[in-house]
Amino acid sequence: MDDLEAPESERRPLLALAYRLLGTVADAEDAVQETYARWYRMSPAERAAIVNPAAWLTRVAGRVCLDVLGSARARRETYVGPWLPEPVPHGSAFAGPPHPDPLDRLTLDESVGLALLVVLESLTPAERVAFVLHDVFGVPFAEIAETVGRTPAAVRQLASQGRRRVRAGRSGVADRAQHDAVVRAFLGAAATGEFDRLVRLLDPDVVLRSDAGGKKSAALRPVVGADHVARFVLGIARRNPEAEVALVPAPDGLALLATLDGDADAVFSFVVRGDRIAEVFAVRNPDKLTQWPGSSRSLA
Repeated sequence: MDDLEAPESERRPLLALAYRLLGTVADAEDAVQETYARWYRMSPAERAAIVNPAAWLTRVAGRVCLDVLGSARARRETYVGPWLPEPVPHGSAFAGPPHPDPLDRLTLDESVGLALLVVLESLTPAERVAFVLHDVFGVPFAEIAETVGRTPAAVRQLASQGRRRVRAGRSGVADRAQHDAVVRAFLGAAATGEFDRLVRLLDPDVVLRSDAGGKKSAALRPVVGADHVARFVLGIARRNPEAEVALVPAPDGLALLATLDGDADAVFSFVVRGDRIAEVFAVRNPDKLTQWPGSSRSLA
């Protein structure tokens, strides 16, 4: 095995792992870079002694991400307004299958969208690492124990706790077809300014969170309730008549991409339960729009 080429083939699954654990493209890229730096800092003899480089890289990436997660809460105390994970388009290497032929995993089998990342944010760092490494990447509990510094039994419990919380957070979520139908109707009502129709598409307890990181205007607190969210959405449309809004495929299903003068300005993602929208995530922070058309770092 060529120890210079074989580990590089793991870069895509490592990015998928780090994005699931950290929630932003920049943090994922940094974590993977640090993982490879640790590989190449070893001597050739040390690398040759590693029987399974892919497994080694996965464990080290998990450890790096765990360290980052441990300091994330302190860093976010100075963040302006709500912090949301970074949305990425459908087909992104970050949110796509961790391997070309992924295992049929229970929860994160193919792709991970913004709504699921929000749920993962509710887990403790150790729960998140244990759950993602085991349920997505199939890493044995004994190996995860080395990563998180717990016993295999404790890691099994962490993964189980994470699994229960993810299931609870995703309970009742509409299937893709229903999700897309509701989002299309939402765009139609917002585009024509139909307040009553918009309210009917929203759950009475709907919550809208917007993340601009202090770099653009956004609600600094969650907007709660169908009337308030509908007024907020229509207010955005009135204040930005020149904005172009399009339906775009995302891992969760259809999302809305708003552009101003050809530049990506916001991505709106949704959680649909039944036939109504239960949660809206509006990301305007330009640092979290790098993967979308109109961004200077866009993949398009």
